[in-house]
Amino acid sequence: MIFLEIGKLAGNKLKRTILDKIEHFRSDVLVPAGPGEDSAVIDLGDYLLVVSSDPITGAEKNAGYLAVNVACNDIAAAGAEPFGIQVVLLLPPRLGEKRAEKMMEEIVNTAAAMNIEVLGGHTEITDLVQKPIITVTAMGRAVREELTSSSAAEAGDILYISKGMGIEGSYILASDYREHLIEKGVSSETIVKLDGYLELLSVLPESRIARKNGVKAMHDVTEGGVYGAVTEMAAASQLGFIIEKDNFKLIPEVEEVCRKLDLDPAALISSGSMLMAAPPEIDLKSIFAENELEIIRVGRMIKEGNYMEANGVKKEFKAPEKDELWKFIEKNHK
Repeated sequence: MIFLEIGKLAGNKLKRTILDKIEHFRSDVLVPAGPGEDSAVIDLGDYLLVVSSDPITGAEKNAGYLAVNVACNDIAAAGAEPFGIQVVLLLPPRLGEKRAEKMMEEIVNTAAAMNIEVLGGHTEITDLVQKPIITVTAMGRAVREELTSSSAAEAGDILYISKGMGIEGSYILASDYREHLIEKGVSSETIVKLDGYLELLSVLPESRIARKNGVKAMHDVTEGGVYGAVTEMAAASQLGFIIEKDNFKLIPEVEEVCRKLDLDPAALISSGSMLMAAPPEIDLKSIFAENELEIIRVGRMIKEGNYMEANGVKKEFKAPEKDELWKFIEKNHK
C-alpha cells in the first residue's frame, strides 16, 4: 500500500487521483475544476457566481478567522466579491461546548465584518478527528469584465505578489508554536509583530485594485507558498515560468522566523499574498504604490519550461511537494 503524504495533494498526483475523474459538460460552468483553479465560475445570466471551498487543518488559534479569510481569498482571486459562506465543522468530543461556541462566534463575526452572511452548513462531533476541522465554502458575485482566473496568464506576463512571503505560515508558527520559536531564539519583539499578521490575511483590497486595472490572472498564495502558487498558475495557463529569486524581498519578521527554524519562506503557506500576472505595459507597481500597497516582482511567464534564476544563473525548477509548515509540524510536533 502506498500512503498519501500529509498536506496538499499536488501536481500529477492531484490530476491522476482527483481531477481526471471529473467531467466538465455543462455550458453554464465557465471555469470548471482544473489544475491551478481554486474557484468554479457559473454563468447565471445577469451575473457570474463564483464558488470555492477551503479547509483549515494546520492552525488552532483564531482558526475561525483564518477559515473565513482563506475561503474568501479564493473568491477575490477570481475577481469577485464574496457575499456568503457555508461552514462545515468537524469537532472532537474533547473540544467542549464553550470552545465550539467561541469558534462559531469567531466565524460569524469575521464574516459580518466583511459584509458576508453565514448561510448555514453542517456541524458534527466525531472522535475521528483530534483537532477541529473547519471547511468553508464561499460564494461571490462577479461581472464578466472583471473576471480573473489562474488560466488567463500569458507568456511575457510579469509575476508579482502582494505584501510578502510566508505571512500566514509565520503567523501560525508564532501563534501555535510560540514556545518553540522562543527556544530557537526568535525575539519576543518579532513574535509580538507576527501576532498582528492576522490583520493581513485578506487579499480583497489587492483584488479590487488589480481587476480594475487590467489584471486578468490572479492566484492566492496558500499552501506551497510562492513556489506552489506560481507552479499552479503555470499549470492552469499551460505555460512555463521563470522565478526571479534575486528579486525576493522578505518581511523582517518572516526572515527571522524562517532563518531560525531553517524554513524556505517562498515555500511557506502565505494567505494574505496575492499572485498576479500582468502584461509588462501595465505599471502595476506604481498603481499599487498609489494605493499604499506594496507588491514584489517574483518572476515572469514563458511559453514552456520551469526555471529559477539566482545570481544570474538559470536552472530547471520543481516546486517542493510539501509546504514548509507541514514539514515543521511533522518534524517537531507529530
